[in-house]
Amino acid sequence: MLRNDYLKKLEKRIDECNTLIEQWEWKAQQKEADLKITCERHLVELRQRRDEAQNRFQEIQTTGEEAWEDMKIGTEQALADLRARIEQAASRFN
Repeated sequence: MLRNDYLKKLEKRIDECNTLIEQWEWKAQQKEADLKITCERHLVELRQRRDEAQNRFQEIQTTGEEAWEDMKIGTEQALADLRARIEQAASRFN
């Protein structure tokens, strides 16, 4: 896979995670106060993990042609972890 193709795919996946986080933020605002606090804690963690994925995306954009392949595995793991945590949180608080 070429770097530009991978970056497009990666950007789309990050955008999907952003959308899910935004949806969950809206749902968290509708919850009772104690549950809302718990939701907010999870949202802080999700935002941090999303930011990590975004940082990896930016690093891949600026690395050389050979180095980006080495970063791909860690980036994939970070995105998979982010997505799993979003789904876990959504199932717990829906």
